[in-house]
Amino acid sequence: MIAVTGANGQLGRSVIRFLTDLTDEPVRALVRAPEKAQDLVSARTSVVRFDYNDPASLPRALEGVDRLLLISGSEVGQRVPQHAAVIDAAKSAGVKFITYTSLLNVPNSRLILGAEHIETEKLLEESGIAHATLRNGWYLENFAGAIAAALEHGAVVGAAGNGKTSVAARDDYAEAAARTVAGGDVSTRAVELAGDEAITLTDLADEIARQTGRQIPFQNLLEDDYAGVLVGAGLPDGFAKAIADASARTADGELYNSSTALSRIIGRPTRPLSDYVAEVLSAS
Repeated sequence: MIAVTGANGQLGRSVIRFLTDLTDEPVRALVRAPEKAQDLVSARTSVVRFDYNDPASLPRALEGVDRLLLISGSEVGQRVPQHAAVIDAAKSAGVKFITYTSLLNVPNSRLILGAEHIETEKLLEESGIAHATLRNGWYLENFAGAIAAALEHGAVVGAAGNGKTSVAARDDYAEAAARTVAGGDVSTRAVELAGDEAITLTDLADEIARQTGRQIPFQNLLEDDYAGVLVGAGLPDGFAKAIADASARTADGELYNSSTALSRIIGRPTRPLSDYVAEVLSAS
């Protein structure tokens, strides 16, 4: 049996959809609130309560599971103890293989967002459980707010300078995760998952301009100023600082990698920026 944590999230739901097509094995969707995920239930997919913050309940939820996809938690600052609880439960339940969604260029990442992934990768190494660490690059969907702000204010803002970001769509990463957790290779390994396209924020601004016929420049800000813009847009202070940090570190190459493993695993090119911008614009 395959189990997927965070199965009611956007990435988790996409993974479940791919697993339905990729394997005949039963799939257990692990969610915090089962009543909110009943639409995931099918002949081969069950939904089970799985709360990172209730460690005592986790081993039972993993009984009979051979392979586990551990999707990193969404609560920045709480993820290390949460992930530790899941890994301990997996060990108690006899899980044989874990796939984990990490961050591009860990363990060398200097991003605020990278620190908890670095610690989680260490926990996996110490667990003795065979595991595949998928170091995901930046999601195209992370630019949704920037595109909306550009349409409203006439500019893309950030702190990345001319730094390149390796980008791919959420579905690209989801399919890679599904193929990895359901695949025949259960060796311990780490894989850098970078999109086929690496873009600058100037590229993003130019693409929005091309598709809208408007003048959309990129305005580079100091990191603290960009964090202030994000707070003003409604992001919590800590998360805004983490995003501004990621943007600033992009200038140093922290979110770029030349790996082609992602498109090789999914067997197709990753989604291009132009396609995603067109989708956002059509929905706006």
